[in-house]
Amino acid sequence: MAGIKKKASPHTLRHCFGTHLLENGTDLRYIQALMGHESSKTTEIYTHITTKGFDQIENPMD
Repeated sequence: MAGIKKKASPHTLRHCFGTHLLENGTDLRYIQALMGHESSKTTEIYTHITTKGFDQIENPMD
């Protein structure tokens, strides 16, 4: 009905949800609570995936 052609599992959608929250600036603690993760280590997986915002980081050595 939505016109999405790419196959996606519920896990894929959940993973995208967590990644989008992080990319939009949501604190990891809130993402952890929303995703139902007991360990913050599980939520930290999303920090290794996204590269959005890397170009905005300023090097203090420059």
